[in-house]
Amino acid sequence: MIENIAVVGATGAVGSIVLELLEERNFPFKSIKFLASKRSAGKSLTFKGELHVIEELSPNAFQDIDLVIASTPDEVSLEFTPWAVERGAIVIDESGAHRMMEHVPLVVPEVNPEAIENHQGIIASPNCSTTQMVVAMKPIYDAVGISRVVVSTYQAPSGAGAAGEQELFDGTQSHMEGKSFDYQAFAHPIAFNLIPQIGSEKFEGYTSEEMKMVFETRKIFGDETIQICPTCVRVPVVNCHSESILLETKSALEVDAARELFRNFEGITLQDDLASQSYPMPIDANKKDDVFVGRLRKDISGPNGLAFWCVSDNLRKGAATNAVQIAELLVNRNATCGT
Repeated sequence: MIENIAVVGATGAVGSIVLELLEERNFPFKSIKFLASKRSAGKSLTFKGELHVIEELSPNAFQDIDLVIASTPDEVSLEFTPWAVERGAIVIDESGAHRMMEHVPLVVPEVNPEAIENHQGIIASPNCSTTQMVVAMKPIYDAVGISRVVVSTYQAPSGAGAAGEQELFDGTQSHMEGKSFDYQAFAHPIAFNLIPQIGSEKFEGYTSEEMKMVFETRKIFGDETIQICPTCVRVPVVNCHSESILLETKSALEVDAARELFRNFEGITLQDDLASQSYPMPIDANKKDDVFVGRLRKDISGPNGLAFWCVSDNLRKGAATNAVQIAELLVNRNATCGT
């Protein structure tokens, strides 16, 4: 039975949205506590109209806690997660610390909800760029299979945290005023610019962000045969990641049939009418929980290709919403099992 929950990192960009979602979706719990590093401990926050004091992360803070939703840096997660699991809690981890560990399920509820059955106290939520892509892939994968994916991402500075957002604002203002600006969150100016590197150099010229999309997608689908060629780019859009995706399917699929698959899939909003200039854009996906798909067209350069455009709020579905949906899966599973 999940009764007592804890939120770790509640004051961060993603953690604050987790709180909004827990309230909006009326997530069931008996008690809730908020945990953070020593720097934030002692501060207060308001949740459901009540004032709560943030407690410092420590082993004893997880005593009698059933469920933890955490959004922290990797190193923080690696430190505290064993404390929670040893005391019987299930940890939903939004960091990258546990995603590729063999014994840890990597879950997107619309794609592989059954994976939570194999958890050993930790369930990982994928990288934001992976999450929206696999949701968009799922109905096509189930219908005709997917052999190859070519994806280019257009990722917002919010993916680099509050500091990334602020640098876009401050850098833009400085640029407009003809002043120089010292960027810290990014290696190059993000205002009026594109940066074709997210993460460190990882493998054969691919970055860590790009390789996350490769490894995480294969793990989520349980299919090591999917070939993926990603290019990840930071763009000067405050929030919401966009992706240009080309799928090579194992069997032929007409565009109209693909359109129907997207239209009828839970978690996807189809916006696909080029004649009326209707297609997904970050400005419309902002603060929404769905993955938006449009610009569907046949690949005219080869057989069995489907090209489309995909947009999603990286702080919500890419992080906070996915974690809360995993928590809801756990609650529903317990209710179904009668435990």
